[in-house]
Amino acid sequence: MTTTTGQRAPIPRLNQDYTRGAGARRLEFLGDATGTRPAHIGRYSIDPAAVVGNVENFIGVAQVPVGIAGPLLVNGEHARGEFYVPLATTEGTLVASYNRGMKLLHHAGGVTTTVMDDRMQRAPAFGFDSAREARAFGQWVTASFDAIKREADATTHTGRLHDIEQFSASRFIFLRFNYTTGDAAGQNMTGKATSRACDWIRDRYPGVRQFCLESNLATDKKNSQINILATRGKRVTAEATIRAGLIREILHTTPEEMFCARQMSNLGGLLSGVNSNGNHSANGIAALFVATGQDIANVAESSAALVHSELLDDGSYYYSITIPALIVATYGGGTGLPTQRECLELLGCYGTGKVLKFAEIVTATVLCGELSLGSAVVAGEWVDAHERLGRNRP
Repeated sequence: MTTTTGQRAPIPRLNQDYTRGAGARRLEFLGDATGTRPAHIGRYSIDPAAVVGNVENFIGVAQVPVGIAGPLLVNGEHARGEFYVPLATTEGTLVASYNRGMKLLHHAGGVTTTVMDDRMQRAPAFGFDSAREARAFGQWVTASFDAIKREADATTHTGRLHDIEQFSASRFIFLRFNYTTGDAAGQNMTGKATSRACDWIRDRYPGVRQFCLESNLATDKKNSQINILATRGKRVTAEATIRAGLIREILHTTPEEMFCARQMSNLGGLLSGVNSNGNHSANGIAALFVATGQDIANVAESSAALVHSELLDDGSYYYSITIPALIVATYGGGTGLPTQRECLELLGCYGTGKVLKFAEIVTATVLCGELSLGSAVVAGEWVDAHERLGRNRP
């Protein structure tokens, strides 16, 4: 808002800023500034004091519909049994599609899930007067790893520095600090730990001419090939084998038709240069992230997916999906907000010691959606389903 005198009108800040009164005051300010009178944003059940550390200039809550899909049968190392999965979305057909995939794979004996890796990064860069000086610095970092690790680990109860990768270019050394972060997603945790470690390095190593705590090699909230190859967050594979009769009965197609479509999809993805050869992993991931209080922007990395399928000798269809950069948390951030916590509790995934279980459930959910959408396209049901379920008309 700009006043008639040309002066900027700041958003109201109050001494008691996280209260219903403060939110109402800002909504009133918005009404005067924009000429609108929001009727729903300011109607909510949560205590505004609960969102301290989650949002600034609080005015209310965006209400997103939550549907439930399941039961999802998971044969994991951390998630075992049946789960009813909350999905927050405004896209009609999405919950129905994932529900159908879960029905299929429940009849097939469930989804097998495996956590392959777990690491979170911060990637500082150091600049020197020459490439040789940069090389010498890299050798010193390797020799000093134990001391660097002690500094980094001292900043956190749950995070642990695993290793430091090195990448050189010109007269710069890029260091990729790899951590395990417990039940937190860990971006802030790794930032704090790496900052302290780098302070220790710069105090002891002469000749550093340039320094940046994050060089973009960690690629926060951006998809990247390095994270597809090297992992960011959790690397999880979900796989299942489906009998031909089940595919005909539930998906109304055949393993041969689905495999042929998968081959064409791989080729089309290669032509387009996409970061994933899957169908729509971002759909299920985003819906689960919204429901359970994850950092939504992490969908940019987490939705990268690697799909592989095979026609087996007995006519069955093997299908797997690997998510190489799944960034999730069951503690901290938005996971403790009331509705988000309830959704995590529905899955038995709220709190400490639950993040790998949650990662397996997310990946198993994605697999169900991949099979359901893929078969709908092959069987000619995709457009019809959206016409029936996904058109929100007055």
